[in-house]
Amino acid sequence: MTTSPAHTALSVNLNKVALVRNTRHLGIPSVVRAATLCLDAGAQGITVHPRPDGRHIRADDIPLLHKLVAGRPEVEFNIEGNPFHNLMDFVREFRPHQCTFVPDSEGQFTSDHGWDFPADSQRLLPLIAQARALGVRVSLFMDPQPAMMAAVKAAGADRVELYTESYASAWGTAGKPDALQRFAVAAQAALDAGLGVNAGHDLSRENLADFLRAVPGVQEVSIGHALISDALELGYEATVKAYLAQIHSAFA
Repeated sequence: MTTSPAHTALSVNLNKVALVRNTRHLGIPSVVRAATLCLDAGAQGITVHPRPDGRHIRADDIPLLHKLVAGRPEVEFNIEGNPFHNLMDFVREFRPHQCTFVPDSEGQFTSDHGWDFPADSQRLLPLIAQARALGVRVSLFMDPQPAMMAAVKAAGADRVELYTESYASAWGTAGKPDALQRFAVAAQAALDAGLGVNAGHDLSRENLADFLRAVPGVQEVSIGHALISDALELGYEATVKAYLAQIHSAFA
């Protein structure tokens, strides 16, 4: 049976703020200030993806953001990354509300594929169990592959994050309906398996509402590149409110 949450939470990915900061040694723009402004504007979560090379979010950003979120019990902190690299160190130390396992290589330009199940199942099992034993919800970054969802659940994951680049690329083209259908079927398979559904990668003000109208049960979207790009023109407050308006319109 198709289900939908009462609303979809917006988690702001701060990597691109950190990327700009890292081009100089002045500490600006501030990642913590950006998070504060986004949360004050109504965002329900903060996401960071600290890669081993520290090219955007750095290890010393994590405790500062953890402290910020700890003072806001309504806000969720999501740390994503490859659990075979540096992610689990952050999970063990900070115990975020959610960790998202992403199968990136160390030098990868950006996330571009999901886990392969059941092929990746056995090596992920102990790491999923470790995170959950710490009270951390585990989400796995996945392509829209319905046949994999039961195996993801069997491995112990709580949610999947659907990798939405293929939908974003199809938006505004004749391929959009087929792309939406693929994600709708994958999300329903996840729900049927007992998984929660998140989504992210190249979602934007333009394509977000259409995605949420078509894809059932999306509990959270994690948006970074497009949102921070919009904020350069509109400011953080107006941008977050614009994204929240798109989410609300999808459920109107």
